[in-house]
Amino acid sequence: MKETYRVIGVMSGSSMDGVDLAYCEITQKNNQWHYTIKVAQTFPYDEKWRIRLSQLYKQYIEVFPKTHAYYGRFLGQLLNQFIKENQLEVDMIASHGHTIFHQPKSGFTAQIGDGAAISAETGLPVICDFRSMDIALGGQGAPLVPIGDKLLFEEYEACLNLGGIANISFTGLNETLAFDICPCNIVLNRVARWLGHAYDDAGRIAASADYDPMLLEKLEALSYYQTKGAKSLGREWINEVFWPVIKSFPDTGETEKMATLAQHIARQISNVINQSGVQKILLTGGGTFNSHLIDLIRKQISAELVIPDALMVNFKEALIFAFLGVLRVNNQVNVLSSVTGSKQNHIGGALYGDYTKLI
Repeated sequence: MKETYRVIGVMSGSSMDGVDLAYCEITQKNNQWHYTIKVAQTFPYDEKWRIRLSQLYKQYIEVFPKTHAYYGRFLGQLLNQFIKENQLEVDMIASHGHTIFHQPKSGFTAQIGDGAAISAETGLPVICDFRSMDIALGGQGAPLVPIGDKLLFEEYEACLNLGGIANISFTGLNETLAFDICPCNIVLNRVARWLGHAYDDAGRIAASADYDPMLLEKLEALSYYQTKGAKSLGREWINEVFWPVIKSFPDTGETEKMATLAQHIARQISNVINQSGVQKILLTGGGTFNSHLIDLIRKQISAELVIPDALMVNFKEALIFAFLGVLRVNNQVNVLSSVTGSKQNHIGGALYGDYTKLI
C-alpha cells in the first residue's frame, strides 16, 4: 500500500448547513495511522438546495434518482472549485453523501450524491455509499465514524459529536461501542428558523427562556432512550416520533421550546456519559459552539470535555470519511460490528473511477 494518501473527505450532515470538504494527508508508519487536515472549507447550502434536500423524501419517485445524479454533479463541481482554488494534488475522494432515507429495521438506507457523477466531474477515483453493506449484513448502517475514533484519536476514552444528531463512541481495548444519543442541531436549527434565525448562536435563544418541565418529561419518556445496544436515528424517527411531541404543546412558546430542547439534549448526553464512566472526551461538531448547551452538559457530568481547535471541531467527520476511504481501497475493515450490530466486521464503500494506482 502507499505510505501517504492525499484524500478529500466530503460530508453533508443532517443539520444541512452545507457541504464540508477536508483535504487530508493520511499516512501509516510502523502500523500507526497519522493524519493532517491541510485545507478545509464549508460550502453553505443556499435556500434552494436546503429545501430540495429536506423535501426529497416525499417527492415523486423519479425525482429521487434525478436529484441523486444532479447532487453528484453539484458535489463534483464544488470539489473542482476547491481543488483549483487551493492548487491541490489529490489521490481520491471519499464522500459520505447526504442521507435522505435511513430505515435499518426495514433493511435500507439511502445517501444521495452519485459517485459516478462525482468521478466523471473531477476525473478522480471516488469512494462512496459507505452504509449499504452494513445494512445488508443486518446492521444499523451507523455510526461509521468510531473506527476512525479508535485508530486516529486513541488518546481519548470517548468521542462525542454534536452534529444534526448527537452521537458518541467509546474506545476500549477489547471493542468499540457507539450509537446515536438524540437529535441535536437538526431540531435546534428548525426552531431557530421558526424565530427567523439560521441557528441559535451560542445558545442565546435557549438561555433567554425557561424550559417547559411537562414537555421535557414527555421527551425524556420516548422509548428510543431506553433501547440498549446498537441503535441509530434518522430523519424519519424525528419527523414521526419526536416532532409530534413538540407539536402537542401548542401553548408553549418557541423560545421555551428551544430552552426545553437544550435541556433535553444535555440530559440525554449527560446520562450516557455518566453511565459509561469515561473521563476524557473529545468534543466536536457544530453544537460545540453552542456554549449554553455545553454549559448545561458540564454541570451534569464529572468527565472532562476537551474542545480542540475550530478546524477539528468543524471537519473531524470529513477527515474520518477520508480515512474510511483509505481503508476501503486497501481492503481493510472500516466498519465495526460491535458498533452497528451487523453480523461481522467488514469493508464498506463503493468504488468509482480508476483506483488501481492507489494500491
